[in-house]
Amino acid sequence: MAKKDEDKQQLYTDKYFEKGHWLLKIWQTIIAILGWLAVIIPIVITVTSFWANFDSRVPHLWSYKEGIYEIQFIGILLAFCFVMSAMFSISMTLIQNRKRDRLVEQWPTFNPINQNKREKTIAAFFDKRFGNKEFRENVRTYDVQPEQNLDTDEIKDLYEAHDIDDLDKE
Repeated sequence: MAKKDEDKQQLYTDKYFEKGHWLLKIWQTIIAILGWLAVIIPIVITVTSFWANFDSRVPHLWSYKEGIYEIQFIGILLAFCFVMSAMFSISMTLIQNRKRDRLVEQWPTFNPINQNKREKTIAAFFDKRFGNKEFRENVRTYDVQPEQNLDTDEIKDLYEAHDIDDLDKE
């Protein structure tokens, strides 16, 4: 087991999680905290300013009407996008479930026993019409005679005749 672990190739390294490298860990931690603050602070300022528009007790940094209208517009736009996404997701789910249910009702759509019988039937038909399999696979060129051409529904009719013969045997 230990031999297999040694043979595995390590595709990535991260000095942050290795022992030592304290300056790197401190520097990356500070940068990560500053990055999260750069995300959280504008959100808090925007939310408190919008909330202060409805409740004067909430402290806020700005109260421009244009900013409030813009937030309301973005909220309406996001709500519209949410509704459209929800309608699409729900409708696609319903369509896929309905499609799956139709296929499950038709189960089994593939019958391996019939498939094997059909393969044997078609192989025998081709052997009779065009020569044995080895000959067909190894011949370089082959001229099909007019009487050897297949009719439009000949294979379908062959399968149906084969299925009727099976029903008669049962």
